Amino acid sequence: MNLTDLLSPAIRRSTLDVFSTMVGASVKVQEIPSHAHDGDVQEGVASFIGLAGPWAGTGSILCSPILACRVCSQMLMTEKPQVDEEVLDAIAELTNMIVGGVKTELEHVLGPLGLSIPTVIFGRNFKTKSAGTAQGTVERFRWDAEVFQVKVCLAPNQRDGLPRPSACPVEVHPSPADDGG
Repeated sequence: MNLTDLLSPAIRRSTLDVFSTMVGASVKVQEIPSHAHDGDVQEGVASFIGLAGPWAGTGSILCSPILACRVCSQMLMTEKPQVDEEVLDAIAELTNMIVGGVKTELEHVLGPLGLSIPTVIFGRNFKTKSAGTAQGTVERFRWDAEVFQVKVCLAPNQRDGLPRPSACPVEVHPSPADDGG
């Protein structure tokens, strides 16, 4: 199985769908080789979300502050001229929706996957890298003059051979302090 053959179309479909339905925007896929500029020092907003299951890894979005403010403005229908908490929250939610769409599509082949909560970084002169042996795919998109990227990196989960918790419901027993006495 070639993971890139699964990731690339899933990232594209999910990103185009989320931007169309949630942001009300039409974005275009940029035909730039996925290895171009990987690892360069970045400036802007980066949002990461973990994936876990038989495969584990990270999904991320990297964009300029201008694009982040524009996404937030469209989602909240209010003007956001600079990055603030609402802008960071909007990019976190965008990441959750896009990577969640990719996750749902990949589960048909890779098995059940879970998502963590997103982490968002805003700043200058930072570099991102996925550690280990993860296979990654970067897709770049353009919304008018702004370019952004969506990246998903996955590797087989090393814990795959270990017993997993049961899917059965867990009984919760009150502690002695909770029994009213």
